[in-house]
Amino acid sequence: MEHRQGRAGRSVLSVNLVAPEILGVVFKDEHGQLTERLIYPGDLAAYELVVHSSAAQFDGDAEQLRLVSEVLRIHLAHLFDPYLAVHTSQVQPLPHQITAVYGEMLGRQPLRFLLADDPGAGKTIMAGLLIKELMVRGELERCLIVAPGGLVEQWQDELALKFGLEFDLLSRDRIQASRVADPFGETPLWIARMDMLSRNLELQARLANHPWDLIVVDEAHRMSATVFGRDVKTTKRFELGRELSGLTRHFFA
Repeated sequence: MEHRQGRAGRSVLSVNLVAPEILGVVFKDEHGQLTERLIYPGDLAAYELVVHSSAAQFDGDAEQLRLVSEVLRIHLAHLFDPYLAVHTSQVQPLPHQITAVYGEMLGRQPLRFLLADDPGAGKTIMAGLLIKELMVRGELERCLIVAPGGLVEQWQDELALKFGLEFDLLSRDRIQASRVADPFGETPLWIARMDMLSRNLELQARLANHPWDLIVVDEAHRMSATVFGRDVKTTKRFELGRELSGLTRHFFA
């Protein structure tokens, strides 16, 4: 409310009916000073109601509001459901898998984790849970999985069917089809053959041009070096593993 005679900038804090047609009004001016006065019917002509543009409006698109609210709900879902990836995936993880992902991995920032379980312990399940949890928490956008050549299709199928994660498979055809010979810049989720990367320095250079949030290496023992006395003999796979560990925030093998 503003006074027509120049007392602008006063805000109405409260209005009370003192008597019929008489109001008791408490104002606050731009200096924070409070003023209380009675307003009679004849005084109303000296005032006008001003609604500032910063006042809340309720004429927005309801569908957009619903969509934004749903995005915010999903973004904060892990605060209310600590096992969100489990409940939104087609898996029934075993106790040791829950312990590994939720008890050991997610709390490590950044993650550097070597999983030494026996074959068949469900590394794909644990990796899928980890990837999905990091995604819903807003901590993962780009991910690379490096596996032996005979396992890459299995990784791709299981991640898609069990977790709804669509990873692209790096192949020579895909590289040739890329207009700039750099498929890593086209999509954020990739599965690559270990030997293809270890033998191709150009691909490794392309890989290093992009930031990675998580890199997963399957059968990391294939990257081991050989020790003879004080001499260490490395391999191309070993050099690849060392290179990968420096390209990502989270590294899981």
